[in-house]
Amino acid sequence: MRSFVISGAIGLAVTGFLALPAAAQDAAPPLFDFQVDPEASPDTAPHPEDQPPMVIPPPDEEATDAPEAFGGAPTAESESTDEPEGRAADETPAEKRDRLFAELRKEPSDSKARRIAAGIERLWRKSGSATVDLLMLRAAEAMVEQKNTAAFDVLDQALVLDPGYAEAWNRRATLNFTTGAWGKSLADIEQTLAREPRHWGALMGLAMILERTGRKDKALETYLRVLAVYPALKSAQDAAGRLSEELVGPAI
Repeated sequence: MRSFVISGAIGLAVTGFLALPAAAQDAAPPLFDFQVDPEASPDTAPHPEDQPPMVIPPPDEEATDAPEAFGGAPTAESESTDEPEGRAADETPAEKRDRLFAELRKEPSDSKARRIAAGIERLWRKSGSATVDLLMLRAAEAMVEQKNTAAFDVLDQALVLDPGYAEAWNRRATLNFTTGAWGKSLADIEQTLAREPRHWGALMGLAMILERTGRKDKALETYLRVLAVYPALKSAQDAAGRLSEELVGPAI
């Protein structure tokens, strides 16, 4: 869970994209204007209290909570076809995503928003390749078992097969974050957002890294970007409120 590329950080870019096709490296210009060392982290490994509210359920269980930082891992049972009512039978996947995002932006109820968010995540997890989907499931299992080397290997395979698949970049960003490689996580977050700018999980991960590296004003901006996509996400609401009060002062 961690990684990301910054303007001018050539060394970081090379490290973050090592062994990936040139097409993946050239997919988008840098999104960030600051530098984080590729191996940067507090004390080289995250403390327990620094762990984000990730939702990575065991491979035989479905997440009961909506994903927050970085989003939920794919599981065999989480691919339910249950959908909110009102969908058109002839919708394309892109049309369906746009419809669900429009519903998510308008939904004030936490429980209903979680259901809509889960539907979007199911769409994100569908790569269009049975092989890549299987690799993602194996990566999730390895992450749950804390077999990080195996998880990295499988995710790298998925990215070689489909460098345009946003969720594989996001999952590797998640793994980089949890293993303490925040610079690499940022590089992968950048690639995720280049492919899906509305990915609230990647945005939450970015905001947390910004906050924990002292860029609290940028972190607040990023939490507000999350809320523009997913207004009912309580963790983003709480973080934005806390940082706003810290930076601007309490509302009168």
